[in-house]
Amino acid sequence: MEITVTLEDGMKVNAHFKNFTVHTDQAKIVGGEETYPDPFSYFLSSLATCAGFFILRFCQSRHLSTEGIRLQMSNDWNKEKGLMENIHLEIQIPASFPDKYHSALIRATNECSVKKALMSPPNIEVTTKVLG
Repeated sequence: MEITVTLEDGMKVNAHFKNFTVHTDQAKIVGGEETYPDPFSYFLSSLATCAGFFILRFCQSRHLSTEGIRLQMSNDWNKEKGLMENIHLEIQIPASFPDKYHSALIRATNECSVKKALMSPPNIEVTTKVLG
């Protein structure tokens, strides 16, 4: 997928791909206006929504109700390293959800392509190109 990034007013940076624009901003504490989520929040939400999609698809393929199902994600931050160390995904299911599907639901969630990309990260190459 090809993405074009544009630099906007203040601390806003936007990503353009397909027919979409993803707007980002920064927190007020670092000079932004907080009009949109910051890029790292989008990164985290992409993992959570990807996992949620696999939960949805699992339930739909088995004709299981998704009513009352939620996914809660949290993370541990290492302040010394300035990096996230652990991500916790908790699938919250109603008592009526069949017990026999609990472990299968976890396996389905582990198929998330964003999670797989984090587990086997790609190489990232940064270059410059003079235009004009």
